[in-house]
Amino acid sequence: MTAPLKATAALVTALLLVLTTAAPAQAATPATKAPVAGTLRPYDVSGVYVAGVSSGGYMATQLHVAYSSRIRGAAVFAAGPYYCAQNNVAQALDGCGDNVYPTNVPALQAYTRTWASYGWVDPVGNLSGDPVYVFHGNGDTVVRKSVTDDLVRYYQHFGASVQYDSGSPAGHAWVTPYGTLGCAVTASPFLADCGTDPQNALLRKLLGSVRAPNTGPLGGSLIRFSQHTYAVNGWAPGLSMGADGFAYVPASCAAGRSCRLLVALHGCLQGHGAVGTAFVDRANLNQYADTNDLIVLYPQASTAATNPNGCWDWWGYLGATNYPIKGGAQLETIMNMVRRLDG
Repeated sequence: MTAPLKATAALVTALLLVLTTAAPAQAATPATKAPVAGTLRPYDVSGVYVAGVSSGGYMATQLHVAYSSRIRGAAVFAAGPYYCAQNNVAQALDGCGDNVYPTNVPALQAYTRTWASYGWVDPVGNLSGDPVYVFHGNGDTVVRKSVTDDLVRYYQHFGASVQYDSGSPAGHAWVTPYGTLGCAVTASPFLADCGTDPQNALLRKLLGSVRAPNTGPLGGSLIRFSQHTYAVNGWAPGLSMGADGFAYVPASCAAGRSCRLLVALHGCLQGHGAVGTAFVDRANLNQYADTNDLIVLYPQASTAATNPNGCWDWWGYLGATNYPIKGGAQLETIMNMVRRLDG
C-alpha cells in the first residue's frame, strides 16, 4: 500500500488502509455466476432496501434518509450516522473515523428535520418503524464503535427499529461465511470470515423472515450493465463511478414473481476496479436471493483524482454540497437504477 496522500486522500487512506494480508487457511468457496452483458429492466418489485459497508454504509444511510418513502430499511456495516462528515474532510477523518471530534448527533438530526421541511429529503416520519440492522466489529479501529453507536442513536431518535450487532471480534470489513480473511483482519478485499452469517440476521431484520440460502449452484443471472445509462451526467467516471454495475436476478424474479430489491454497496478499495467481483460473489447475498425472491443491485464506485481509493461520496469529494440529499450526483444515479428495476 502506498504512503498516505494529503487532504482528501488522507481520509480514504485512514478509513481503509490495508493493515495486514493474513487470511484463513481455507476460505469457503461460494457458487458463482459469470457476469453476462445486459441491461436493467423492470421487475415486479414489492419493496426496496439498502445495505452497505464502510463508505457504502454511509451511502446506504444517505439513500435511506433521502428516499425513505421508497426505501423501507437499511443494513449498515462499519459506518456512522447520516451527514456525519458535514461536507468537511477533517470532520470525516477525525470525527467519523477516530471520533476525535464529536459527531454531534443532535445537530445531524436537526439538519435532517430541516432538510425534510425543505423537501430535500423525504419526511422523517417515514423512518419510524423502519427496520435497520447495524453491525460493528470490536476489532474495527478504522471506524470506532462510538461512531457506530451514534448511527444507532440517530436512527432511534426518528423511531426506526434498530438491531445492533456489536459483539463480533471483526475488523473493518463485510463479514460473510465466504470471507477470504480472518475475522479480525482489516485488509483487501475486506471480506472477513468470523464463523457467523450476518446476512441471515440482516435479511431477517429487513424482510421479516428468511429462507435458508442456496448452497448449490446459483439459479439466477448476474447481469453486467452500463452505469452510463443511469449517471446523471451520462458518464459514470465523471461521478467517480465505474462504467459497469452488476445485478443478480433470481430465475423466479425474471419469470415474473413479485420480488424485493436490495441495493448492496461495497466499501472503499472493494469495487470492481480494485477486487473484481469479490464483493459481488462473496457477500453471501446472491445465495439468499435465490431462495427469497430477492434481486440484488451492486452499483460500483471507482477511483478518481479526488477519490483514489474508490469510495462512495459521503463527505463531498465531488465538489458539491448536495451529496447526501435528493439531487446528489451518486445518490440520484443509484436511484435511477432503482427506478428502472422498480418499474
